[in-house]
Amino acid sequence: MRRPLDPDMFDPACPSRVTPIRIGDKWVGMVLICLEDGPRRFSELRVPMRGVSPKVLTETLRAMERDGMLVRTVYPEVPPRVEYELTPLGRSLFGPIEACREWAANHLPELIAAREAYERREAVVD
Repeated sequence: MRRPLDPDMFDPACPSRVTPIRIGDKWVGMVLICLEDGPRRFSELRVPMRGVSPKVLTETLRAMERDGMLVRTVYPEVPPRVEYELTPLGRSLFGPIEACREWAANHLPELIAAREAYERREAVVD
């Protein structure tokens, strides 16, 4: 017999509520990887992240800054130059990111097979 789910498992006071990285937040992971070798400008980040809109990238960078994962530096130049750089807290996420990348590499064939099987089942239902 399965034990019942704890009604307080998603309690608002739970520390997991403030965790800045959520599984599936692809933009944060990509920003972290882009900043691994040092500071970058917004326009530099957009090149490899061509699938993200400027608005979403801006929101992602602001959220990461708020969470202490990166710093935004504005240089007093004309036009102003802005760079984003990881903090030690942001850099501490490379271990978990590497674990996720390794998991994906090890399980990609299974994942693709499961998706294809699902799509075949859905095609029959429709």
